[in-house]
Amino acid sequence: MHTSWKAIASTVLLAAATAVVPPSPATALAPDARVDVDVRAGLATVGDVAVGVNHAIWDSQLGTPAVADLLGDAGVTMLRYPGGSYADIYHWEDHTAPGGYVAPDTDFDTFMAGAQRTGAEPMIIANYGTGTAQEAAGWVRYANVTKDYGVRYWTIGNENYGNGHYGSAWEADEHPDKSPKEYAATVLAYTKAMKAVDPDIKVGAVLTMPGNWPDAVVGPGDQGSWNQEVLTRVGSVIDFVDVHWYPGGSTAAETLTKPAQITDAVHILREQLSSWGGDTTGRIGISMTETNVDIGRNTQPGALFLADVYSGLLAQGVFTVHWWNTHNGLGTVSEVAGQTDYGDYGLLSSGNCTADNSVCQPPLNTPFAPYHALKLVGDMARPGDRFVAAGSDNDKITAHAVRRTNGEVALLLINKDPSAAQSVSVNYHGFTPASGAPTVSTYTNGAEAVVTGTAGSATTQTLAPYSISLLTLRPNQTATAPKAPAKPTATVTGSGATISWPATAAGVKYEVYRQNGGAAELLGETTATSLTVGNLRPGQRYTVNVLARDGAGRLSAASPPLTFTTSTPPSAGCTVKFRDVNDWGNGYVGQVDITNNTASTVTGWTLTFRWPTTWQTLNSGWNATWTQTGQTVRVVGEGPLPAGATVGTGFVGNYSGPNVLPTVFDLNGTTCTSA
Repeated sequence: MHTSWKAIASTVLLAAATAVVPPSPATALAPDARVDVDVRAGLATVGDVAVGVNHAIWDSQLGTPAVADLLGDAGVTMLRYPGGSYADIYHWEDHTAPGGYVAPDTDFDTFMAGAQRTGAEPMIIANYGTGTAQEAAGWVRYANVTKDYGVRYWTIGNENYGNGHYGSAWEADEHPDKSPKEYAATVLAYTKAMKAVDPDIKVGAVLTMPGNWPDAVVGPGDQGSWNQEVLTRVGSVIDFVDVHWYPGGSTAAETLTKPAQITDAVHILREQLSSWGGDTTGRIGISMTETNVDIGRNTQPGALFLADVYSGLLAQGVFTVHWWNTHNGLGTVSEVAGQTDYGDYGLLSSGNCTADNSVCQPPLNTPFAPYHALKLVGDMARPGDRFVAAGSDNDKITAHAVRRTNGEVALLLINKDPSAAQSVSVNYHGFTPASGAPTVSTYTNGAEAVVTGTAGSATTQTLAPYSISLLTLRPNQTATAPKAPAKPTATVTGSGATISWPATAAGVKYEVYRQNGGAAELLGETTATSLTVGNLRPGQRYTVNVLARDGAGRLSAASPPLTFTTSTPPSAGCTVKFRDVNDWGNGYVGQVDITNNTASTVTGWTLTFRWPTTWQTLNSGWNATWTQTGQTVRVVGEGPLPAGATVGTGFVGNYSGPNVLPTVFDLNGTTCTSA
């Protein structure tokens, strides 16, 4: 969590920015981008606490009617309290935070009154750093027994890996043992005490976001990373894990590429929950309770990032996403995309000024640009709606879509080009929009508010530079469709898989689709309740949905998505063992052992593999000649590889996002078995 400042009210007024009206789509001669939306490729369903924001006890505006109503208008459904790192010094009963500032009228009851006015559920952070299990249990008793608030979600601590165990120490922690093992043991004690008071609460543990420091770092005296040490000990008792994500970026353009990392980061986290936490059914939820940017926090880059990140995380099944923060205070003032940026992590202005009064923020509670983006996300991602696949062939355009419970499709289009409008053609799969101009809500660079009206058509839109547009599309017709199949399962056999699901009704045909950007690929159809698919690529991750079609041609909604990874050949002529043997959070030492399983010597060998992501690179290598072209790495051996022999080679790799390790290796053109 970043350093916070006390909100200071100010009466200084700044000139209001003039709203920018998007240009007419009639000027577009040819589309700059193609966007595909496929309702057959279902993603996660929006839950009842999806859209979240942080509140802090040093914020004098916490719980005020003005703030509560602004958050309610933005569709906020969860509020986190008592505020990031302050949680680990905060004592709820006497409303104190030794060593920190506590604003008047920010106690728990005041927070709850504001949350209720907003219509949001609370997420409470129990004090791990300087508190006790008994103190946390007392808070549960007061909240849910004495006051009957019905607080469901409780996290044990905040960013507790920042307690000095890995070197950096920003989080308060009075435990003599700062290790993840001690954190896990304390989580067990807190969970037992808190659930003894109310067994229906959900308790979460703090983890690191894959690709963010200190992810994958093994601390002194540990056998594994923070996530491994914690999950192996508490996976059976916790209900969710809590992560934060500040991906950084040296420029606004680089920052806006970071949301592309979300799918891989969430996938790695779910793999960790399964392999280390023992969760093979998806029982353990994921919350993202802090995110923000370094450049353009109050201006359009922050707004574009917020819209992209909230949508991307919710589509991947993260049950709640929270911006840091509601108010935060003036930081470093700069100009971003022609607008004054105050370096303020808050959604709303704190109304304060620089020390010399040379620059002042807008009046107190004036919404900054990310607030308007949040409002568009809140309008799109309503509880019960279902994210569906959407994709763009232009890296300046990002698309997200949901299928609403009433049959409408809501399509969010983000233009990340700061200077040029983009014309977009939109193609729909499994959905036919009604004729006529759709309702479009747009937020443009420097605007004071979201502008809503009808514009363009369902298939053609022109997006203003640096803008966010939300299209609401009615279906051409509605009909009673078959019931959607339940989530399928898969049995993987080498380069094939058998996908199975429960029957939904008699007389239907089932269609199995592979997700592929915004246009899903039909893998096959059957009247049975399983389908065997062959000729899949080894070591490839696939996400599929099953749909039912009745005799009248009506297609059901998609089943919940299933993701599986194919295996490499079980008995190839070579075996490769790939290991990350030493990691420091943005790079690592890799060890690669290659075994010749044949009866003949390989006189000259070349191993090739691809980095799974664009943010992974080769630094150097040894015991072979290592080179990289694009995402492909080529390793040329220094001598023969005798029959039955193993040769070891290694490298230093760099990464600036989730480090998805390669799993497919070819030796002289033959795919090896991965050990």
